[in-house]
Formats: sequence, structure tokens, C-alpha cells
Amino acid sequence: MATEIIMPKLGLTMTEGTVFEWHKKPGDKVKKGEIVATINSEKLTADVEAPADGILLEIIVPEGEDAKCQAPIAYLGQAGEQLPDKSTDKPAASESPQPSQPTEPAVKPTSATATEKKTERIFITPLAKKIAAEKKIDYQQLKGTGGNGRITRRDVENYQPVSQTAVANQATVNIGAGLSGMRQIIAQRMMTSLQTTAQVTLQAKADISKLMQLKKTIKQNIQQPVTAGALSLTTLVSKAAVIALQTTPAMNAHYQAGKYEQLKDINLGLAVAVDNGLVVPVIKQAQLMGAGELGRQIARMVEQAQQGTLAATAYTGGTFTISNLGHNGIEYFTPVLNPPEVGILGVGSLLEVPALLDGKLVNQQKLPLSLTFDHQVIDGAPAAEFLAKIIAALEDPYRLLF
Repeated sequence: MATEIIMPKLGLTMTEGTVFEWHKKPGDKVKKGEIVATINSEKLTADVEAPADGILLEIIVPEGEDAKCQAPIAYLGQAGEQLPDKSTDKPAASESPQPSQPTEPAVKPTSATATEKKTERIFITPLAKKIAAEKKIDYQQLKGTGGNGRITRRDVENYQPVSQTAVANQATVNIGAGLSGMRQIIAQRMMTSLQTTAQVTLQAKADISKLMQLKKTIKQNIQQPVTAGALSLTTLVSKAAVIALQTTPAMNAHYQAGKYEQLKDINLGLAVAVDNGLVVPVIKQAQLMGAGELGRQIARMVEQAQQGTLAATAYTGGTFTISNLGHNGIEYFTPVLNPPEVGILGVGSLLEVPALLDGKLVNQQKLPLSLTFDHQVIDGAPAAEFLAKIIAALEDPYRLLF
């Protein structure tokens, strides 16, 4: 019996994925563990491996189409082997991609451009055509993102009605067009974030002079080696954020599809730059960790993320994110929310600032912080109070060690 190649489930919140690229074609021989396809989820790109040796008998979810998690996207077996009955096994999101001649659209075009398109050959999946008819969308105005420019279900569902004049006079902007892989996913997620949230950024400096002195004292006097990463600035800022989140549950929350939910666990995301883009590994249940354990987890996840060896499940479930551009010499910046999270903290470069203290001129060490929040669910005053709590924790450094 033919073996299914299924759409993997990369995280608890993932319900479907998109086939980005097939590396094999029907009739090709493959070995168990060999990469046969690349799929995209909302958060990352992942490879799909062959579950057994054999021949790729049939691809049932073409490039650009979606499939539910754990649903088959292709079949593997021996030459001439019988395939399962597609009428029951084939996922609804993966109907045959055979090109079809355009039929009369559900809404008759009124512009000259739309009328001319009647004579053109339109490539659209049957499922996408059905949804377009149900929603009374003229699919001839859509630009397909599937293989060979095919219009997919997602293209129809993401369609935003505009005036016919606008359609006639300007080309449809396709988010992520010209990009591929992780870069395309980042583009789509960033635009979705900016288009679906009301993002506001607050900025302030924390005086971490006492914190930096405490770090120096500990390193000089401790009898045993300090846990790797336990005293790094990223770890200490992360610990301060956890302390603030514990008393500000409104910020440790998700807002998605009209549902706002405050979450019990603090799952801290850390933005990490990699060769081909940006990833956000997540430290789960950070509220249960002291500085030492938190530092170990951060060091391990950052290293594995940069090496590309971190498990896909480690990128899911975040409730609040920290992005540090201090090592790039950036003072302030505007971090973009990582939906469905409602807050993200940007960390800038450490500054030496002269100040008059008890009649003496001293240098204070100030850390610029930028807090972006979703004004749909959080107002400016509570957001400012949350940022003040982070600063207060950083300016009382002994709180961070426990």
C-alpha cells in the first residue's frame, strides 16, 4: 500500500501549511530521510523528508497550495502501486491544480481591463474558483501566487475589494513578491503585523550603573565559574522583563481573530539574526527560571538557532518578545510586534552619560529601551507603567539574581 507523505505539524498552534517547493517530481526514486519538499507555516520554513524508500507516485498538493496538518500531500510507493481513493483521502485544500478555462465570473467586470481578461487563460484551482463564486469575487482580477501564477484558495481569501477604477489603473501589490523562503515569510508576517495592529512605541532609558558594577563585583569575587550567559545583558534584561510581566498580565497576552487572551506562562521570544533572515526562538515558562537557568537557555537556543539545529517547536508559543540591536550601535528603534503577541521590547546600545551626583560629575551607564505595544488592547498609560517596571528592576539589580 502506498505511503503517505503528510503535512507536518510544527507547533501547537499550527493548523495548516503551504507547500512552497517540491524537490522531487512524480516518478523520481527517493530514499528514506531524503528531502522531498519544503513547506511554509506562519512562523518558519521547514523541509519534509521521505518516510520510506520508494518512488514518488503522485503529488496531490502542488506548490503554492495549502493542506491541513497531518493530511497527505503526496504518495510514495512502488511502481504501479495502487493509490488510495482520493475522494476520501485527499484534503479539501488540495483539489486538483489542473488549469481551467475562465468562466463567467460571479461579479461581472465593469472596467475595460476586466473585460479584456475574459479572453485570457486563467489558471485557478477548483477550490479557489468555488470560494470566489461563493464570495462573489471576480477572480480574473486576482494575481496568483501558486505555481505558474496559479490562483490559490489563499489568494481568494486574502483578496481585499477595491474600486474597479483602482484595479484598472494600478497593478495589484503582492506581498512577498520576488522573495522566497524565509524572506518571503518574514515579509508577509511583518506586513500582516503592521496592517492588523495599532502599534505604538514608547522609549526611555534605564540607569544600569549599579547593575554593571554588580556584574563586575560578582566576577571578581565569586569562587566558582559563573554560569555561561547568566550575567549577560540580554539575560538580565530578559529577567527584568519577566518580573514586569508577572505583575502586568495584560502585556503577557495574545490578540488574534478578535479574541484577547491573557496567558499564565511567560514564554519569552528572542529575536535572533541568521544568515537568511530572522528567527524568534522561545524560552518556555521563563517565570520559573532564575538568572542562571535563564542564561543557559538563552545561550543554548541562540547558538542552535544560528546553526539551524533548533527544533521547529522551539519557535512557537511566544507571549512576549525581546529584540536587541545594541551590539549594532543602535540607540532607539521601533520593533515590530510578533502577532499574536501584544508587546515587544527593543534593547539599544549601552551609553555613557555624564551626570551631576552629590555635587560630583560622574558617568552613568544608560540603556535605551523601546517598547512597542498594540494600542487596540493596551492604552498608553499602562504600557508606560509596564516599561517603568522593567526599568525599576534593572535599577535594583539584586532582584534580577533570583
